Amino acid sequence: MAKEHWQQAPEEHDFPAAADYLSLVFPERLAASIVEELRSAPTVTRKAKDLLRASRLALRAADDVHGAKDLKKVADGRLLSPVLLVRGRAALGTPLTVADGYHRICASYHLDEDADIPCRLVDAPA
Repeated sequence: MAKEHWQQAPEEHDFPAAADYLSLVFPERLAASIVEELRSAPTVTRKAKDLLRASRLALRAADDVHGAKDLKKVADGRLLSPVLLVRGRAALGTPLTVADGYHRICASYHLDEDADIPCRLVDAPA
């Protein structure tokens, strides 16, 4: 499978998906504000293994329906969209929030846990 399998910019539909999720863990206005920050944040890279550790999310199986779909995209030569993240607050015990892209992180981990994943990362609201 292709080692380089990421786009440099998120797809437009990732932002409403992030807003839907974030509105479950933040008030709706705050979630909308975070999404606007994600739209303009620079793209940075982080390793799949570090994203899973920081988010405290479990690695999904390679045959998970969504992960398998992303692995097939990569096998077909298509590029995955960067993930959208809200930085955790270690002092408060708050993990990294994956606003959009959890299954893409897992798929990438199955390809290479040390591969750099393009991310949009913003600070959590105070």
